[in-house]
Amino acid sequence: MSRTVNGEPYFKDLEKEVLRKIIWQVAEFSGVRVVTYAVMKNHFHILAEIPEKDVAITDAEIVRRFKVLYPRPTPWQPMRAKALKRHLRENSEEGQRLREALKRRMHDVSWLVRTIKQRFSIWFNKSRDRFGPVWSERFKSVLVEGDAWALRTVAAYIDLNAVRAGLVSDPKEYRFCGYAEALAGGKLARKGLAILGGDLSKYRETLFGSGWGSKDGKEAIPREAALEVLRTKGKLPLSTVLRCKVRYFADGKVLGSPAFVEAHINTELTKRKRPAKVHPMVGSDWKGLATGSGIRKNLFS
Repeated sequence: MSRTVNGEPYFKDLEKEVLRKIIWQVAEFSGVRVVTYAVMKNHFHILAEIPEKDVAITDAEIVRRFKVLYPRPTPWQPMRAKALKRHLRENSEEGQRLREALKRRMHDVSWLVRTIKQRFSIWFNKSRDRFGPVWSERFKSVLVEGDAWALRTVAAYIDLNAVRAGLVSDPKEYRFCGYAEALAGGKLARKGLAILGGDLSKYRETLFGSGWGSKDGKEAIPREAALEVLRTKGKLPLSTVLRCKVRYFADGKVLGSPAFVEAHINTELTKRKRPAKVHPMVGSDWKGLATGSGIRKNLFS
């Protein structure tokens, strides 16, 4: 997740659309699968599957990805794909240098997010004849276990961003998120959500489980009432909790089963001076999910 400077609401529909396209473009070059995403007025979220660095990448695939990232020459990359292809085929010293340089930028989440933000900043500043930073700080990240339930929970939280913001009542109505794009027929968006297991109707059960919307003539619990229950350490249906801000998804460091969290929490990822502990997630039936950060204050808002 990354936010604008001072949380400025820079993004209207045009800006959101440009950022959405940049996300897909940079992800395809990097070889990263975007599971889902959400672009809001002052921030964006991405849930992505990052392949291992040592995965073999052919020269033909390098050229194809290069064309995606640089469909035409730019001031910062004047080389054409045809020239890259020739260098790689000849395996010259320049070709070897280019091959390694391009591969280093692939399968790397830091490069992915940094490049998305840089490309958007260049377009944004140029389109407004402005200068200066657009983004406030380095992005926040949480390592998520590759288990279908953990991924589905995080994906649902991301796709429900516009619902939490009060912009729509159903994420399918907000076209700047992966779920809406998938329902509209977006092939990459559908491919991303496919990793969650089942079809989109199964995923919708996570988005709209019992406890949300009208059911049997009864209204769902209002958001403020839900927050009060959570603040007093009560429990609510998952679909209700996901409509509140939950800091696990931004500050949890590692999220998944207790065994997964324990295996990853005390690494350089967490950057803690003292050993961290596994913290079971509270407030709902998370089906055994835990995080690596014991967030004590304002967990829900």
